[in-house]
Amino acid sequence: MIRDLKGIYIIWLRDIKRFFRDKARLITGIARPSFYLFILGSGLSSAFGMFGGRGGDWYMDFVYPGILGMIIIFTSLFSAVSIVWDREFGFLKEILVAPISRTSIVIGKALSGSTLSLFQGIIMLFFAPLLRIQLNFFMIIKICLLILLTSFALTSFGILIASRMRTMQGFHMIMNFIIMPMFFLSGAMFPLKDLPKWLEYLVNINPLSYSIDAIRYVMLEDKIFLAHPLLINISVISIFAVTMITLAIFVFNITD
Repeated sequence: MIRDLKGIYIIWLRDIKRFFRDKARLITGIARPSFYLFILGSGLSSAFGMFGGRGGDWYMDFVYPGILGMIIIFTSLFSAVSIVWDREFGFLKEILVAPISRTSIVIGKALSGSTLSLFQGIIMLFFAPLLRIQLNFFMIIKICLLILLTSFALTSFGILIASRMRTMQGFHMIMNFIIMPMFFLSGAMFPLKDLPKWLEYLVNINPLSYSIDAIRYVMLEDKIFLAHPLLINISVISIFAVTMITLAIFVFNITD
């Protein structure tokens, strides 16, 4: 048990160090969601104001939690790429022959992806005053816990996929195929109420939609934007997290 705990820590620490040494990855991880927030968000906010309704000011507040969801999904799923990278360059074999269980490797990877998502999410929270969103200490703690839970689930999902991939090109192709539909079907950019039935079905099977819905409620404290009860949101994310980490451990243990 002690040996596996040390293995989890070393795997986690290695990924954290690799991230902070890669300055380009750190900068682009923050730049991409910032562009979406201030360029696309401002443009759509003006459009909503032009065409009436509630006006456009509400949209920047609405889309802000969705941008947090963008950080979570991109950072979490792509953090699993290190498994494919290590397999291509032979380092994964050295880890597998170490006197630690494969389960500890998966858990270490999942925890590192969660930590990186939380770090970038906290940086994005510093933009809240610019949008005149008031966050108190307890709201920040709740948001951070939701980020950790969601990123743990999505990182485990990424590990599940990476465990069966042999090349970087194949992994990136699969990730790009998965990430953008999950993001746009999560309600990050549009409200989840009064949708067409076929779109509502796709949104309801998307686990990221429940996470963004929960973060949006905690951040804005406005039930008008809440598509599902908060308890339902947290329950779905938790079930998804347990399912993904279990499958990731199983698949990684039987993979050569």
